[in-house]
Amino acid sequence: MPQSEMPTMRSRRLGAELRRLRSEAGLKVNDAALALECGQPKISQIETGKRGIRQLDLTTLLNLYGVEDDRQRTNLKRLARDIHKVDWWSGQGPLLSDDLRDYLTLEADSSLVRSFEPSVLPGLLQTEAYMREIFTVGAEADRVEPLVKTRMRRKDLLDGPAEFRLRVVIDTPALHRIPGPRELIRQQFEYLMESGELPNVTIQVLPLDITLPLAQYAPYTLFTMRGEPPVQVAWLEHMTGGTLLEQRPDVEMYAKSWDDLTAAALSPAQSRRYISDRIKQESGS
Repeated sequence: MPQSEMPTMRSRRLGAELRRLRSEAGLKVNDAALALECGQPKISQIETGKRGIRQLDLTTLLNLYGVEDDRQRTNLKRLARDIHKVDWWSGQGPLLSDDLRDYLTLEADSSLVRSFEPSVLPGLLQTEAYMREIFTVGAEADRVEPLVKTRMRRKDLLDGPAEFRLRVVIDTPALHRIPGPRELIRQQFEYLMESGELPNVTIQVLPLDITLPLAQYAPYTLFTMRGEPPVQVAWLEHMTGGTLLEQRPDVEMYAKSWDDLTAAALSPAQSRRYISDRIKQESGS
């Protein structure tokens, strides 16, 4: 990957981790530059994700920073290699925003994705008709088809890596705000039922008669990245894109919120019954 195409989500993650390790070792940028026999700007570019790093240089820095855990070293070396990985969405052109590309990278690199949705259904569990209704209203006309194709392609994750797991909590209002004709709504509920039967998918419905702090009702996703030791990050959705949170206190706050949400939500079995009842209601029976 040319340096001009950086930073990417992976290069930023690697750079942030190397910066953290250097700081915890009590070393300055100049110390790393001396170890690699290079200028300080190169170290700064690596730590900001603006350039990659050779495996030999990475090994030198890990030794300098006192990283002895073999799993951690292997994980960082894999991430350094993956910076140059060409993903299936790489050739989608400018119609896919940088935020969406970042999200796709996080999703593809995760072993576990936990998502809370208060207003819409999770993207991986949407039918094509449902997502088309959403994109037609909320996106420019020339972006609808690329966005639909991209979201449909994401579904390969559910049938792909054996270690990929998806857990979602859906707030009840999202199940009553499905746009389109009754047939579309019924098909979307049936798809939720089918998806919930997959061994790597867990669906829980958050009922209306629960009391939780209002701050927990913003949509967010927790990603547990592959590798040892596992790394967790939080992604917040907003009207103009998304924001990545990597600092441990921030991520722990959302992880605690997730525990509260799953404890308050209906069990997976109860959630299936709730969705089944919604199918009956939309079928007029």
